Amino acid sequence: MPGLLLLYGVAALCSGWGLRLSWTWRVARATSVASVVAALLCVVWVALHGSATWPGWLLFSLGSWGELRLSFRLDAVTSTVLLLVSFLGWVVVRYSQTYLAGEAHQSRYVRSLMLTLAAVSAVVVSNNLGVLVLAWMATSLALNGLLTFYADRPQALLVAHKKAIASRMAEVCMLLAVGLVGASTGTLEIDQLLQQVAALKQTGSSLPLALHTAGVLFAIAAILKCAQLPVHGWLIQVMEAPTPVSALLHAGVVNLGGLVLIRLGGWVAEVPAAQVLLVVVGTTTAAVAALVMMTRISVKVMLAWSTCAQMGFMLMQCGLGAYSLALLHLLAHSLYKAHAFLAAGGAVEQARLQRLTAVRVAPGARATVTAVLASLAVVLLAAALWNSIVAPLFPSGVGAASMTTLVLTGIFCLALTPWFNTQALRWGGFGVWVSSSLALLLVLVYFGLNSAFTLAMGLAATTPPHAAALLWVAACFVMLFVMQSLIRSRPQGRLVQQLYPWFFAGLHLDEWFTRLTLRIWPLRLVHSRVAPKTTAVSTASSGVW
Repeated sequence: MPGLLLLYGVAALCSGWGLRLSWTWRVARATSVASVVAALLCVVWVALHGSATWPGWLLFSLGSWGELRLSFRLDAVTSTVLLLVSFLGWVVVRYSQTYLAGEAHQSRYVRSLMLTLAAVSAVVVSNNLGVLVLAWMATSLALNGLLTFYADRPQALLVAHKKAIASRMAEVCMLLAVGLVGASTGTLEIDQLLQQVAALKQTGSSLPLALHTAGVLFAIAAILKCAQLPVHGWLIQVMEAPTPVSALLHAGVVNLGGLVLIRLGGWVAEVPAAQVLLVVVGTTTAAVAALVMMTRISVKVMLAWSTCAQMGFMLMQCGLGAYSLALLHLLAHSLYKAHAFLAAGGAVEQARLQRLTAVRVAPGARATVTAVLASLAVVLLAAALWNSIVAPLFPSGVGAASMTTLVLTGIFCLALTPWFNTQALRWGGFGVWVSSSLALLLVLVYFGLNSAFTLAMGLAATTPPHAAALLWVAACFVMLFVMQSLIRSRPQGRLVQQLYPWFFAGLHLDEWFTRLTLRIWPLRLVHSRVAPKTTAVSTASSGVW
């Protein structure tokens, strides 16, 4: 693992040594390939030998508060995510060379890209909480060079400025949390921290106030880093950066909040306030962003709102203690979103094909209710079959479908109801039976993946969430489903027409946050090509929108 970080560091240094541009890209490509091979070897090593921790090197002693130590943790979670990061880095490097052909400052781009990948990899494998926070900070700073690659675009500078403010707030929260953890436990090693929390749980003792506060601070930091409402605007407007940067950001960097919560799940799950915060903010963001996404016609902006919603859903899963499903969601979303951004150029061709297909009639209320009832029946039947036949085969009841799993699976089936309606309209009653059978199979696969990830990744069992949290999740997603069905069935209705301007504007949350941040920390833009003087951006209505 240290060798992998060293590879990225050497590639970043080489890009600043005045190498010819062709050799700079060759070094970057070779580094990305070597990183994939190294990450794959890590996965094989974990499969053969199990998890392991390397003490690494001491960086700084904090006395009774622990040590900043460059230590590494290699287990099923870290090795799998490390392979994902390396693979996405390889894809982005290859895509970027073609995409940026003829652009100036390509060496600077490669340097920032390699530094970003090195910092992300350090976050993934670090076993020291302090070093993890420092690596996360380095990720934000290195990514800033990619976001401002086109430094003459005011919108790009404004987006980077807004992201910097959100990142600095998150980093202040994390540094305070690290101080509280060190003062309370005397260690910053993640594995030792989780062992102390597990020991307190076994003895029935409650966590110290310092650990409770630190858990809430890490939850707030994850919310800020994952661009949740109302600090989501920079993620939506980051399209001023090159497309491969958008792919790397949406498929990799923004997921780090979920990864950190998964790694700290044994601790955060014992902090009820952190769980409630993640559930409320994540669920609300997922529902609002999904509705806003329906008002967009730009493919990349629609994908950006989709990322905001997906991050909210992932944080909600972490708040509910469904860490295996959150990890499965993280891996699937990263691969999907990277492909979606890099293939966004084919949107015009897809639009032409859609115009050639027949216009589908929107299902009526009776068909929608029938589809919902069929979805619920599928969930209950799948849960009964799974708990009676398959779950007993897993040790210690790991594979049982809990109430949290049932709620999340119900949301999954609500997402399938448009497909039920499509099959019913196309094939009649036969289509309903076929779609129900396929949905039942998908739900069983969903249960299987949840159990497999729980066992293979060694994710610890967590305290079940409060019933009110599950009720909030169910209510928000039922509301989302009703609103989406109403929009599809009656797009010209009075209610839809009244709500459309609000959701098209994202409920004006980003404008409010932008005005607030620019009053607290103004941004000054230098337009060297237009005028030699410095101009200031004061409000969101200054023309950059």
